[in-house]
Amino acid sequence: MKKSNIKLTTAQFAKLHNVNKRTLHYYDNIGLFSPNTKGENGYRYYDLSQSIEFEYILMLRELNVSIDDIEEYIKRPTEENFIRLATAKEVEINNQIKRLKLIKKTIHEKKNQIELCQSLEISKFEINECKEEKLLILPYDFDDDISNTFSFMAKSWSVEQIRMGVGGMISIDKVLKNDFSKYDGIYTPALYPNPAKNIFHKPKGTYITYYHRGEWDTLPHAYHQLIKYAKKNDLEMTGYAYEMGMNEFALSNEEDYVTKISIRIENTRHSIFDR
Repeated sequence: MKKSNIKLTTAQFAKLHNVNKRTLHYYDNIGLFSPNTKGENGYRYYDLSQSIEFEYILMLRELNVSIDDIEEYIKRPTEENFIRLATAKEVEINNQIKRLKLIKKTIHEKKNQIELCQSLEISKFEINECKEEKLLILPYDFDDDISNTFSFMAKSWSVEQIRMGVGGMISIDKVLKNDFSKYDGIYTPALYPNPAKNIFHKPKGTYITYYHRGEWDTLPHAYHQLIKYAKKNDLEMTGYAYEMGMNEFALSNEEDYVTKISIRIENTRHSIFDR
């Protein structure tokens, strides 16, 4: 392409590329990018043809390539050096995309939970067919100090995984005995399709779900309501009760805390969907 002989002042060149003049002065001072020509009036001017080179520099800076690395490349702008630089940045970009997708998934899940909480009645029962779900689990072998709990989780799970939400599991035997002194484990929905370890398959099947609004120490009352509802409707609960906080990240009053409790149902006398 034929190079243009159009000359631009620093202010004009900065406006053209939507940058501050100080950026151009800085790049000039460190020798990274400088005006090509000097006018009869002593002023220095950028050639319009320098625009492509400058946009590549801006692109590399947007990709967090250091000034030193850009300078090193400009000194030796070979095809091999560009491929090496581009390949390294492609790996970084792909990792960033994966991370942003995980963040997007987490935000989407949390938004759906908040919208559900907004539409909930004070208490609500649901009976649904659920697919098998992969959970990461850890034994509940620590005290009630939340700092100890988080430290324990952080040693086993990634931050992204923890952000998906952490719930508690307690056996139905304990629930029926009104024994909430110690949970059987904590869990988080598996973020990755094939987690490496501590995987638990929450069985597919029919589940009764109860949404409880209230502080955590009022949960025994929620279980009392569940047991009462199950007996009244000839439902047999089995396995574990799975608890998950729905809105702990959007609370101004702990009395508005919403806990989702899900329990698998087996051996009903007749179809629960006929009710």
